Amino acid sequence: MKMDAVTLPRLMISAAQKSSGKTTITLGILSHLRSRGISVRSFKKGPDYIDPMWHKLASGNECYNLDPFLMGRDVCIDSFLRNSRSGNFAVSLIEGNHGLHDGISLDGSDSSAGLASMLNTPVLLVVDSRKTNRGVAALVMGMQAMQPQVRIAGVVLNQVQSARQGEKQKLAIEHYCKVPVLGVIPHDEELVIPERHLGLTTVGETVDAVRFITGAAERLERYCDMGAVMALFDMAFPVGTPQVEICAVKPHVRARIGVFRDAAFCFYYPDNLSSLQENGAELVFIDSMTENSLPDIDGLYLGGGFPESFFDVLSSRKGLIRDLRERVKSGMPLYAECGGLIYLSRSAEYGGDKYDLAGILPLDIGFQQRPAGHGYLDLKSCTESVWFGMDERIKAHEFHYAKPLLSSEACSYQFEVLRGYGVTGKRDGAIDHHVFASFAHLHALSTPLWAPRFVFLASRYKDRCSSC
Repeated sequence: MKMDAVTLPRLMISAAQKSSGKTTITLGILSHLRSRGISVRSFKKGPDYIDPMWHKLASGNECYNLDPFLMGRDVCIDSFLRNSRSGNFAVSLIEGNHGLHDGISLDGSDSSAGLASMLNTPVLLVVDSRKTNRGVAALVMGMQAMQPQVRIAGVVLNQVQSARQGEKQKLAIEHYCKVPVLGVIPHDEELVIPERHLGLTTVGETVDAVRFITGAAERLERYCDMGAVMALFDMAFPVGTPQVEICAVKPHVRARIGVFRDAAFCFYYPDNLSSLQENGAELVFIDSMTENSLPDIDGLYLGGGFPESFFDVLSSRKGLIRDLRERVKSGMPLYAECGGLIYLSRSAEYGGDKYDLAGILPLDIGFQQRPAGHGYLDLKSCTESVWFGMDERIKAHEFHYAKPLLSSEACSYQFEVLRGYGVTGKRDGAIDHHVFASFAHLHALSTPLWAPRFVFLASRYKDRCSSC
């Protein structure tokens, strides 16, 4: 059932294929808008954590993920409308992932094109021009014809080798595709964000990140018709408002949930943190690389990130590890994902060295050259726990080069892995009563009972400690 249609100025930046420069173009537009006092809400299609960090730095505002596979159609639309309208944003900008039509489903419903279609959003297509000539028009025509069909409202040619090449491509696209080319950006090795195995490097790892963003904006302003690009936002058609059932519990219970948030643990969906708060949690952020003990908290959330880059520091915080072990023994609920699971293990071998870690889980972790798990997860609960019910199905995402070195059967597991790898290839979600640790990154909007359960466990622990 649909309610009133809503009109919001919006635009998607996508590309024919990954690594074409769409993030650089997105950052340049966000910086351009911000410099002119235009408030913009940005979104990233897919489960990525790193691009949203760059978006936030460029726009000055939080970036939210939209993932049709994890969240479904109605939840994606609801999240987009709710976050676009909160804060009186003038426009919304969505960055696609991979190529415009890349996705899991044959019908393309979970692709960037699928998201643009469900949000009735025009697309600015970024094309890597380096290895083509007039034939680039065939590429754009294919993007136009492929299902689901979307409105490619403009094209930006990126990494153009010469003025002659750019002019040939521009004439061919505008003649055969009937789409305006709004920018011809010359090849520039400096205007590329360094990449690592998870994609782009994080903002914290990149020297002069602000200068890079400013440089991206300057390049766009020099080589693109920014007036025409800005006009694309107003080409969006109205989008219907879905009826989405809100499962969150009203915050009549209160608990303090600690969150490791630093350079080692930086992967948190904003929706996950806000869902905890909406269900009664007060979040307490903790720097795991400087603190020697835990603050007064009733639960702990360990997200993902790159703990392997900081094993020497993390393993040296003996006081923090000792305090964590004592809190876990006392029954404090602890939820960990990916990097958090690694931290909770007995040890990890990385770069030829072995590091002693928290020792909460009977696992020893090693890293390999190729991903152990990469992509979406489909999980089915094979047991009843305080975290998940029997037969409960969970959609999530994983990307990890780490896995247990030896047999991991010493752990009990929550989930059977129907798609993906998880911890063992067949199981994921190590559980020990109030402790849960998984390689799965779940999104609170696709798993609406996760936040209220976590807050309930933390509040119950708080009450038990108060009565002691």
